[in-house]
Amino acid sequence: MDYTYLADLFREFDLPDQGILSRVLHKDDRLNVTAFGFSAGQELSLHSAPTPAVLYFLEGEAEVQLGNDKVAVQCGSFIYMPPMLPHGIVARSPLRMLLVQIKETRPAEKREGPESNMLPAENGKAD
Repeated sequence: MDYTYLADLFREFDLPDQGILSRVLHKDDRLNVTAFGFSAGQELSLHSAPTPAVLYFLEGEAEVQLGNDKVAVQCGSFIYMPPMLPHGIVARSPLRMLLVQIKETRPAEKREGPESNMLPAENGKAD
């Protein structure tokens, strides 16, 4: 069985002095995990992607646009984005984040068992 193990994610990539750095940590036919480092003030302009994705912020602060909403993120912030949601990022300080892209390989199946009764996490979207 193949797997990826990183003992210390922070040692896998340095924050850039200027610009945006990305490094693929894992990629296969179902999942793509990329680490990003932004210097303060750097921006990833509004765009969309055809796959569901998760952003997890490891260090720093940023403003993230999600559709028409803007949210402030910091270390520990988590975002799930459905396919084709327009999104963009402005780093307010040096920033590290993980992007996890989930490639849908088959139609969603109906779940059975105790997990199917779990409620989704409360949506943090502002009204």
